[in-house]
Amino acid sequence: MSLSHIQSLRLTAVLEDCSDQLDILGHTLTVQISRERDTAAAQERARLTKLRRDCQYICQQVLKLHLDLKEKQSFSSVLQVVEEEEQKKKAENVQREEKRELEQRKQTLQRQKEDHQQKTEKLKDLCQLAKDLKHQLNEQSLQIANRKKIVEKDTELQLQLTQKETSQAEKLLEDQLELLQKQLKVEVRVHEESEKFLQNQHEELQQQLQQWQECTKMMLQEKEQQLNSVRCRRTVNLDKLSEMRRKFREMEQVVMEDREEQEKLRQQQAEARAATKLQAWWRGCMVRRGLGSFQRAEKDKKGKKKKDGKKKKKK
Repeated sequence: MSLSHIQSLRLTAVLEDCSDQLDILGHTLTVQISRERDTAAAQERARLTKLRRDCQYICQQVLKLHLDLKEKQSFSSVLQVVEEEEQKKKAENVQREEKRELEQRKQTLQRQKEDHQQKTEKLKDLCQLAKDLKHQLNEQSLQIANRKKIVEKDTELQLQLTQKETSQAEKLLEDQLELLQKQLKVEVRVHEESEKFLQNQHEELQQQLQQWQECTKMMLQEKEQQLNSVRCRRTVNLDKLSEMRRKFREMEQVVMEDREEQEKLRQQQAEARAATKLQAWWRGCMVRRGLGSFQRAEKDKKGKKKKDGKKKKKK
């Protein structure tokens, strides 16, 4: 947007006044910051320092605008600052979205890690149960062995006592021994079957644990690959953004040069029109007043008219 010379002068005067007021405001803020030295006024001091920085930034932008109005008579610096701020906001929004995505992915990974920990804890509990059952089986086997010893001792005593008794008592004892042996065989079988069952459960639990560990490793590798791909995309997007900025600046420069050339052509055409108008006005004045070369032509016309009148009188 180009302005006339008068408008640019007015705006420069206003901007000079604004810059002076901003300088005064910055000086007052520095004085207030130096006065507040208490620990309780730390927040106020921070606020004042922020205001002082803002005043300095505005002063810089006002000076740039002042130079543009003096040299180019346009608001190109203000438009450029606005575009830069918009681009910064867009970049910040993109970074915030990427941070949100990364945080969400971290949360999902954390949840998966917690689930894996819970599963490992369950496996540990199951292993502990298997150990306890094994310990109980060992105790039962010891009890069975003790019972065997006790039964053998009892049988020996009974045999020693019942040697003098009849054959019927011997048969009864033999029957009792057979029953005891059968009971012992049954208990031994139960012990072996329970031990096999616990061993099978222990092996299955170990296999499940290995499978879960492999699954967790694969999931972690996939998540790392996804993170790497996201980083690569981010770098590519940043490169594209920088390339677009460079192209935009080049196009803006071309547009500004074209505008300057058009403005120069328009000024030249206006000057040519004004010159032609001035020449036409001056010729009209010369012709109406009979000045310069136009005066001789009028005299010649008058002389011719007088001679024609004399000729008519002679006739």
